[in-house]
Amino acid sequence: MMDLGLSAGPAAADLIKDSSEATFMADVVEASQEVPVIVDFWAPWCGPCKTLGPMLEEAVTAAKGAVKMVKVNVDEAQMIAGQLQIQSIPTVYAFFKGQPIDGFQGALPGSEIKAFIDRVIKAAGGESPEDGLNEAVEAAEQMLAEGAAVDAAQTFAAILGEDANHAGAYGGLVRAHIAMDDLDQAEAILNGAPAEISTSAELEAAHAQLELARQAADAGPVADLTATVEAEPDNHQARFDLALALHANGKVEEAVGHLLELFRRDREWNDGAAKTQLFTIFDALKPNDAVVLNGRRKLSSMIFA
Repeated sequence: MMDLGLSAGPAAADLIKDSSEATFMADVVEASQEVPVIVDFWAPWCGPCKTLGPMLEEAVTAAKGAVKMVKVNVDEAQMIAGQLQIQSIPTVYAFFKGQPIDGFQGALPGSEIKAFIDRVIKAAGGESPEDGLNEAVEAAEQMLAEGAAVDAAQTFAAILGEDANHAGAYGGLVRAHIAMDDLDQAEAILNGAPAEISTSAELEAAHAQLELARQAADAGPVADLTATVEAEPDNHQARFDLALALHANGKVEEAVGHLLELFRRDREWNDGAAKTQLFTIFDALKPNDAVVLNGRRKLSSMIFA
């Protein structure tokens, strides 16, 4: 696995501890001078606490030292609970520089707990592990854009070693194999995507790019198809094939233009193939790409004219 410069982080025992009234100052107030400390106020008889506690511990451990966690049993620390006006449990406070900076009451789903942890880390001026992974994804995307597909694939794979559900890295790995013209491997990777991210925008884009790459392998010669379309403007199959050939040669805007013209001439041709192909091209590009924005606008004007 490639080293991304992301350390494994401290052991869980160094990140999570039980506290008491006698040690609260050292465990929370003093410790939070360095990194944020999440304080979980709980009790053995509290049902939701039994669910929330382990989820908090998992999120704190995943943050790899950017935040610590202290557990306080309110039955044994009633004075602290009173001072902090703990009205119900579970209650969670985040301390930094000795002061509460965030918190919530009641159980939360895992996604909101992770968001809370990330928010606390950012409020304290730190960087969450996800920030580091996203920076690595950006670096890999730059490699891919510069033609270093093998290096990009290795980096994307290393990121997935840190977070198997990172949709950006997963989609990037698929696209790197497409760039290496290894379409079968790209398809195998795509088919093996975790269910949690299988419908993400990043994987939808990778799927669209794979479909376009498959089409490119069968694309005809641009010059011959252009001549046919010029001689036979209503030859819809030739215009459609020309669009595929143009896209395969990197002329995306021209390909979109011909597909829009085909849609204008006969939107129902071949079960709406022009519209379907346009959406495939749009999905493969970034949403803010000028080709996408202009193409979608023109298509909409035809649909709703």
